[in-house]
Amino acid sequence: MLEISAGGVEAAAKVLALAVRSPQSSAHGDALPELAKVSVAAQLADELTEYLGELTRPGSSGSVNVLPRPGRDPSRVLLVGIGTGDEAGWRAAGAGLVRAAAEQTAVTVRLPSDAGHSAARDLAEGAWLASYRYRLASGPDERAPKLRRLVLATEDPEDVTEQIGQARAVVEAVILARDLTNAPSLQKSPKWFADRVSNAAARRKGVSVTVYDEQELRAGGFGGILAVGAGSARPPRLVELSWRPRRPHRHVVLIGKGITFDSGGISIKPLDGMKLMRKDMGGAAAVCGAVLGAADLGLPVRVTALAPMAENLISGAAMRPGDVIRHYGGLTTEVQNTDAEGRLVLGDAIAYAVRRLRPDLIVDLATLTGASHVALGKRIAALFTHDDELAATLASAGAEVGEPMWRLPLADEYLPGITRGIADLNNSAPGPGAVMAALYLREFTGAMRDRWAHIDMSAPSWSDRPDGPLVKGATGWGVRMLLRWLGGL
Repeated sequence: MLEISAGGVEAAAKVLALAVRSPQSSAHGDALPELAKVSVAAQLADELTEYLGELTRPGSSGSVNVLPRPGRDPSRVLLVGIGTGDEAGWRAAGAGLVRAAAEQTAVTVRLPSDAGHSAARDLAEGAWLASYRYRLASGPDERAPKLRRLVLATEDPEDVTEQIGQARAVVEAVILARDLTNAPSLQKSPKWFADRVSNAAARRKGVSVTVYDEQELRAGGFGGILAVGAGSARPPRLVELSWRPRRPHRHVVLIGKGITFDSGGISIKPLDGMKLMRKDMGGAAAVCGAVLGAADLGLPVRVTALAPMAENLISGAAMRPGDVIRHYGGLTTEVQNTDAEGRLVLGDAIAYAVRRLRPDLIVDLATLTGASHVALGKRIAALFTHDDELAATLASAGAEVGEPMWRLPLADEYLPGITRGIADLNNSAPGPGAVMAALYLREFTGAMRDRWAHIDMSAPSWSDRPDGPLVKGATGWGVRMLLRWLGGL
């Protein structure tokens, strides 16, 4: 992991990075006043003024312009765009900086005197997220960046050190979620996931974990999880991960879909539909990462993650279309499509949370439907809840950290399609796919109906290319949003 530390403004630098606002956000209509807020030599200031005057769009968010100065110190100056100087601008600056400086070993970033109380945190977060790499190849990586160290130079290193620590706690939780989601499904059985989470929990005070194996799930009546996992030789698990601070003022349950591979079951997917199905446990990875991050940040909220884990494969033991399964708590579902399996495991987990954990709020995250992608594209998750305040606070947290959501309706006029049939519910009624899935899950919320939110985050859980703090592969979507939201409760 890239080393990021605080330093004083007197620190010498071979490679120096300076923040530049976009011209439209500058009080004087250009980027130059920003440089007056950092301490640089007069000769360098003159060079920078001349260089900036030659640029067409200095300061645009995440942009980096390089001024070479061979034979002098600093030998290279990176002018890093922070846009308007908001959270997103500083995160983009951190991401752009580590990519532009990949061939350098160390960079000193001189923070402006009025950078804002969270600039160092956001810069560090963007830098760490953009420098993340997941690689299983056996040979050396010739394309690996050489950058090993960033020093954030400021007049108040103590405050910056605290901000860097906050960013690290969040980023480590995201990295865990990314690692879990990126792991190939050959390796990633439900037991493997449970073991990884258990190992991470053991290193943190105040965090406990309970793992229910297939015998305990059968004894407990978790028919949905068992049915989905029945076709695999690697049995299902339910992971319950808890952070319990002293005297918490609220208890929140986070539930994440944990399908370690989804073939579609007997209702089999085409090849192209299976290629990225190792990401179908991105919700489980996110909620477990959020609990561990809450512990590292010392948030005064009790948080429990439930991760129902199963592998949806085909065999003589696999569930069939037409089967009726009985969930935890007693509701029954007629399986009309074995590829609508995520809602089956989530139904068990939601019912368990309501009956056994009695939280103040429940939020579930799931890579649930392709319909949400059709509706909202690759970057925006679908949010469902009856609670206007809960919707507003979740959406606000997502907007702040760059994980946006759009609220969709829980439309009762579609409910009869889910509740007609030989069982209490069916898992694949015709209609708008994301809405139908959310309505199905709502049937398990009982008395928590108005204190529950469902987030369908299938599309933003994976990025096809590097972009800002994202790299190609798993994004860890939801971890940062949940931690920001929990911190505001």
